[in-house]
Amino acid sequence: MKTTNVIELGLNQFAGTPSKVAIVGAGCGNVELLTLKAARYISNADVIIYDSLVCEDILTLASNRCVMHFVGKRCGQPSAKQDEINALLVNSAKKGGDVVRLKGGDPNVFGRGCEEAIYLAEHGIKSEFVPGVTAALGCAASAGIPLTHRGVARSVTIVTGRVFDNTGHSWRSLLMAETTLVFYMGKEQSESIAQGLLDGGASVELPMAFISNGARENQQVTYASLGTMGEIARRIQADGPTLMIVGEVVNVGLALSELIEGIGEANSLITTTTVETLSFKANALSFAKSLF
Repeated sequence: MKTTNVIELGLNQFAGTPSKVAIVGAGCGNVELLTLKAARYISNADVIIYDSLVCEDILTLASNRCVMHFVGKRCGQPSAKQDEINALLVNSAKKGGDVVRLKGGDPNVFGRGCEEAIYLAEHGIKSEFVPGVTAALGCAASAGIPLTHRGVARSVTIVTGRVFDNTGHSWRSLLMAETTLVFYMGKEQSESIAQGLLDGGASVELPMAFISNGARENQQVTYASLGTMGEIARRIQADGPTLMIVGEVVNVGLALSELIEGIGEANSLITTTTVETLSFKANALSFAKSLF
């Protein structure tokens, strides 16, 4: 049986004028989490404008003729301004050819994808979105934590940790539903986030997990509770991005991890570093057993 190489499939959608830009999600930290459509677009691109969270293996899919522009933004470091990125997108598109704007995760989950699409449209240039595996999904899966679970969490709320309305009403509204809270870019604000949730009525024992470099070979998972969250965040030594998952689903994930370890099939990707791991696992197993 002949094997089809999806990377080599033709890309006819970009033919014609005006130029069309694909705003592509590169997924979460691992080339295998890239969608087939995204891989095909990347391999056929004449120009790729990419962010810092795009893994190097994904960039190797580009052809030798492709012009690469790095416009990554990292906290506390010099980076390209959004106006400069917008101008680069328009100029690249007007030169013709296939242009890919490559973003870590999904382009429309804290990725400014639609902002750039609107700017392009205002300049007469069409674009399309190609979805990617966002950090909430990729990190939770690689850490073995379900974002929803029967009897525990029936919804997921994704929140940016950088800018948040710090009123008591806002924190209470996050906690009203049976929801899992996922904070992007929030490790540096861990103490204030924990205090806000506590002021909103959350339990000091509510479990949470920090996932650094999620879905990558150097992934690190660190467990805490709201009461210890700020202190443990300061101990985490990780250069890459850190996602925070808050909710009882963390206990469910820990219970699963303990059961898997018991049959010798632990996920080698997960590195757990926390002073509270043993007590968390004991509590997690007890919690999980109470659900069934």
